Amino acid sequence: MINKSLRILIADPQHFHRMKIERLFNHLGYYRVAPAQSLVELLTLVEYGCEPFDAVVINAELAAGSLDLLGFFLDNPHVRHALIYNEPSAPLQSASGFAQENVQISHAALPNIGVIEHLMALADAQRETASNAWNKASTLQRRA
Repeated sequence: MINKSLRILIADPQHFHRMKIERLFNHLGYYRVAPAQSLVELLTLVEYGCEPFDAVVINAELAAGSLDLLGFFLDNPHVRHALIYNEPSAPLQSASGFAQENVQISHAALPNIGVIEHLMALADAQRETASNAWNKASTLQRRA
Protein backbone atom coordinates (compact mmCIF):
# COMPACT_ATOMS: atom_id res chain seq x y z
CA MET A 1 0.00 0.00 0.00
CA ILE A 2 1.39 3.40 -0.92
CA ASN A 3 2.03 6.08 1.65
CA LYS A 4 0.52 9.29 0.28
CA SER A 5 2.36 11.39 2.87
CA LEU A 6 5.81 10.81 1.33
CA ARG A 7 7.62 14.04 0.41
CA ILE A 8 9.02 14.16 -3.12
CA LEU A 9 11.27 16.73 -4.81
CA ILE A 10 11.76 16.93 -8.60
CA ALA A 11 14.72 19.00 -9.82
CA ASP A 12 15.07 19.74 -13.53
CA PRO A 13 15.79 22.99 -15.38
CA GLN A 14 12.97 22.28 -17.88
CA HIS A 15 9.43 23.01 -16.67
CA PHE A 16 7.99 20.45 -19.11
CA HIS A 17 10.24 17.72 -17.71
CA ARG A 18 9.27 18.52 -14.12
CA MET A 19 5.57 18.39 -15.07
CA LYS A 20 5.95 15.09 -16.94
CA ILE A 21 7.72 13.47 -13.98
CA GLU A 22 5.18 14.90 -11.53
CA ARG A 23 2.38 13.32 -13.58
CA LEU A 24 4.12 9.94 -13.22
CA PHE A 25 4.07 10.37 -9.44
CA ASN A 26 0.43 11.53 -9.54
CA HIS A 27 -0.48 8.48 -11.64
CA LEU A 28 0.95 6.29 -8.86
CA GLY A 29 -1.01 8.19 -6.17
CA TYR A 30 1.72 10.51 -4.84
CA TYR A 31 0.80 14.19 -4.62
CA ARG A 32 3.24 15.79 -2.15
CA VAL A 33 5.59 16.85 -4.93
CA ALA A 34 7.74 19.98 -4.89
CA PRO A 35 9.53 21.31 -7.98
CA ALA A 36 12.98 22.90 -8.21
CA GLN A 37 14.39 24.45 -11.37
CA SER A 38 17.92 25.22 -10.24
CA LEU A 39 20.65 23.73 -8.10
CA VAL A 40 20.33 26.64 -5.66
CA GLU A 41 16.61 25.92 -5.22
CA LEU A 42 17.29 22.23 -4.66
CA LEU A 43 19.99 22.90 -2.08
CA THR A 44 17.79 25.41 -0.27
CA LEU A 45 14.80 23.06 -0.13
CA VAL A 46 16.89 20.11 1.00
CA GLU A 47 19.00 21.88 3.61
CA TYR A 48 16.34 24.14 5.14
CA GLY A 49 13.26 21.92 4.90
CA CYS A 50 11.35 21.12 8.07
CA GLU A 51 11.42 17.38 7.40
CA PRO A 52 13.45 15.12 5.09
CA PHE A 53 12.44 14.33 1.53
CA ASP A 54 11.55 10.70 1.01
CA ALA A 55 12.54 10.87 -2.66
CA VAL A 56 14.49 13.33 -4.79
CA VAL A 57 14.49 12.95 -8.57
CA ILE A 58 17.16 15.12 -10.20
CA ASN A 59 18.46 15.73 -13.69
CA ALA A 60 22.27 15.34 -13.60
CA GLU A 61 22.58 18.37 -15.93
CA LEU A 62 21.34 20.57 -13.10
CA ALA A 63 24.62 20.16 -11.25
CA ALA A 64 26.68 20.48 -14.45
CA GLY A 65 29.84 19.35 -12.67
CA SER A 66 29.52 21.95 -9.90
CA LEU A 67 28.37 19.39 -7.33
CA ASP A 68 29.03 15.69 -6.92
CA LEU A 69 25.40 14.57 -6.76
CA LEU A 70 26.19 11.01 -5.73
CA GLY A 71 28.38 12.23 -2.87
CA PHE A 72 25.77 14.81 -1.84
CA PHE A 73 22.92 12.31 -1.59
CA LEU A 74 24.76 9.33 -0.09
CA ASP A 75 24.93 10.44 3.53
CA ASN A 76 22.48 13.32 3.46
CA PRO A 77 20.08 13.08 6.41
CA HIS A 78 17.59 15.33 4.56
CA VAL A 79 17.12 12.89 1.63
CA ARG A 80 16.10 9.27 2.11
CA HIS A 81 16.21 8.16 -1.55
CA ALA A 82 17.46 9.80 -4.74
CA LEU A 83 17.28 9.11 -8.44
CA ILE A 84 19.86 10.88 -10.60
CA TYR A 85 18.79 10.66 -14.24
CA ASN A 86 20.30 11.87 -17.51
CA GLU A 87 23.67 10.73 -16.18
CA PRO A 88 25.72 9.76 -19.25
CA SER A 89 28.28 7.72 -17.33
CA ALA A 90 26.12 4.81 -16.14
CA PRO A 91 23.03 2.71 -16.93
CA LEU A 92 20.29 2.29 -14.34
CA GLN A 93 21.95 0.94 -11.21
CA SER A 94 22.19 1.38 -7.52
CA ALA A 95 25.44 2.84 -6.37
CA SER A 96 27.55 -0.01 -5.04
CA GLY A 97 27.86 -0.65 -1.34
CA PHE A 98 25.54 -0.92 1.65
CA ALA A 99 25.54 2.76 2.55
CA GLN A 100 24.78 3.72 -1.03
CA GLU A 101 21.55 1.79 -1.53
CA ASN A 102 19.52 4.98 -1.33
CA VAL A 103 20.80 6.39 -4.66
CA GLN A 104 19.93 5.14 -8.13
CA ILE A 105 21.58 6.42 -11.29
CA SER A 106 20.06 6.33 -14.78
CA HIS A 107 21.38 7.31 -18.20
CA ALA A 108 17.83 7.85 -19.53
CA ALA A 109 16.92 11.42 -20.50
CA LEU A 110 13.79 11.15 -18.32
CA PRO A 111 12.72 8.45 -15.87
CA ASN A 112 9.83 6.24 -16.90
CA ILE A 113 7.00 4.87 -14.78
CA GLY A 114 8.93 1.67 -13.99
CA VAL A 115 11.90 3.56 -12.57
CA ILE A 116 9.61 5.80 -10.50
CA GLU A 117 7.70 2.75 -9.20
CA HIS A 118 10.99 1.13 -8.14
CA LEU A 119 12.16 4.29 -6.36
CA MET A 120 8.88 4.68 -4.52
CA ALA A 121 8.74 0.99 -3.57
CA LEU A 122 12.06 1.53 -1.80
CA ALA A 123 10.85 4.75 -0.15
CA ASP A 124 7.56 3.17 0.94
CA ALA A 125 9.34 0.13 2.37
CA GLN A 126 11.78 2.27 4.35
CA ARG A 127 9.02 4.50 5.73
CA GLU A 128 6.91 1.46 6.67
CA THR A 129 9.86 -0.21 8.42
CA ALA A 130 10.60 2.97 10.37
CA SER A 131 6.92 3.35 11.29
CA ASN A 132 6.69 -0.27 12.48
CA ALA A 133 9.82 0.16 14.61
CA TRP A 134 8.39 3.34 16.17
CA ASN A 135 5.05 1.64 16.87
CA LYS A 136 6.82 -1.32 18.46
CA ALA A 137 8.93 0.95 20.66
CA SER A 138 5.92 2.97 21.81
CA THR A 139 4.00 -0.24 22.60
CA LEU A 140 6.91 -1.48 24.71
CA GLN A 141 7.04 1.86 26.55
CA ARG A 142 3.33 1.68 27.38
CA ARG A 143 3.73 -1.86 28.76
CA ALA A 144 6.63 -0.81 31.00
